[in-house]
Amino acid sequence: MPFSSFGLHANLLRGVKDLGFAQPTPIQKDAIPAGLAGRDVLACSATGSGKTAAFVLPILQRLMVLPRGTTRTLILAPTRELAAQLQEHICELGQHTPITSAAIYGGVGMGPQRQALERGVDIIVATPGRLLDHFQYRYADMTGITMLVLDEADRMLDMGFLPDIRRILQRLPQERQTYFFSATLPHEIVTLAHEMLDQPVAINLQRQSQPASGITQNIYPVPHLRKSPLLLALVQSGSIRSALVFTRTKRRADRVAEYLKRNGIAAARIHGDRTQAQRTQAMEGFKRGRYQVLVATDVAARGIDVDALSHVINYDMPGSTDDYIHRVGRTARAEATGDAFTFVTPEEEHDLRAIEQGLARTLPRVVVPQFDYTVAESDARAAAARTSAHNGHRPSGGRQGQRHSESGGNGERRSSRSGSSRAWEQPAWESRHATRHAASRA
Repeated sequence: MPFSSFGLHANLLRGVKDLGFAQPTPIQKDAIPAGLAGRDVLACSATGSGKTAAFVLPILQRLMVLPRGTTRTLILAPTRELAAQLQEHICELGQHTPITSAAIYGGVGMGPQRQALERGVDIIVATPGRLLDHFQYRYADMTGITMLVLDEADRMLDMGFLPDIRRILQRLPQERQTYFFSATLPHEIVTLAHEMLDQPVAINLQRQSQPASGITQNIYPVPHLRKSPLLLALVQSGSIRSALVFTRTKRRADRVAEYLKRNGIAAARIHGDRTQAQRTQAMEGFKRGRYQVLVATDVAARGIDVDALSHVINYDMPGSTDDYIHRVGRTARAEATGDAFTFVTPEEEHDLRAIEQGLARTLPRVVVPQFDYTVAESDARAAAARTSAHNGHRPSGGRQGQRHSESGGNGERRSSRSGSSRAWEQPAWESRHATRHAASRA
């Protein structure tokens, strides 16, 4: 069915065409008619499913017939990046309409945001914390809100935003249309949905969370101290056009990005300690192709939406199946295709099995030909020295023991026994599911 079958305004259809959307995705087929009818919507929708257009298009359609000069729509998002991304999508889909919008989030000045609230732009996209900052002042008037969206509600729960959301709801009119999107539905989210929604149209509530079908998933067994060299080898192989690399910590994101740059790879990083200007510059550079690799922590990566992102690489194991699905969903968006690689150490095998159990499948293992998986003695000593230095002890061997070796440039704080070279025992990792790197889809 084409987008024209929804009865959308001609100017909205022009925006859809400009973005190259041909056919609506399943979530769009279900949510757009409900939204246009004014119904509340409760949807369990995975990252990359096309859910943004599923609520933005009906909102734009309804706003086009309402009086201007009053903010009518509030969209709440968990992170700055996602708020900025949503506002960008609104501008793209509504580029042939008079609808106005603004993004409100921390890390930047409040002045322009205040002006947008005072003007009464049609749509406000906001993170909860910064919106509550504005609520201290009388100009932040939400009494005209007729449509509310909670996007990635489960992420907001994970980040502790539930009390903030309830405070925001107290400032909104009771009579409104509400869209509630979440990739997972834990008990707290179900409770919040029941509080907010009135006889909603339920979409995909019974589905089992799974990565998009267009994602080719592979596991790369590797010792801790060989993760960065393996990442470099994969990026230099020529098969990776663009890669979003996930690390567990900010410090590790810094070290991985620096390691890649020292070895000639155009790389940038985003995490919570970077300024908003730095995060925006990294994001824009990655989207425009100036950087081949963007290294990010989970929270900072919320909202990253890059057309034709070829690879997602889990440098560190995700903490849960849901986190895994969120991460790999950054590629193969809107029914495209992409690759997801996950690095797994022997110590993380238990975590991997838990994720595979959640996915109800065993992921294929890949061994890269000609890559040296051996952990050398010097790498082990350097890792031990970093651990000692971090814990406030002076390692034996003086300054030389503290040097940041090239192979150990991945930032792990992992102690290693000194002694002879310890080779990674490849046969212990291989199984009937193992594949060779050359056989995996580039």
